[in-house]
Amino acid sequence: MNETLLLAIYLLLIVLIVLAIAVLIKILLTLNKVDTLLDDVTTKVKSLDKLFNVINFANDRISMIGETVVGFITGGLKKIFKSRNKENEMEEEDYE
Repeated sequence: MNETLLLAIYLLLIVLIVLAIAVLIKILLTLNKVDTLLDDVTTKVKSLDKLFNVINFANDRISMIGETVVGFITGGLKKIFKSRNKENEMEEEDYE
């Protein structure tokens, strides 16, 4: 009875070890596929990096032009309002 129980336990251990080896081989193959996929994605992202740099450069230039235009318009409006305020002050002084 003891011998059959030991034989069954040894057989189950052998089956367990074989299954564990098979699962580890599957995991290694899957990890190799994932590594290849990540390398491919990294290569494609690097190729798109140049495009994003061009877009970023264009965005910076457009922003700079917009700021210049807004500054010019704001400066012109300030001059107009300052000259009107000076005229109003001069008219008020004339009335007094």
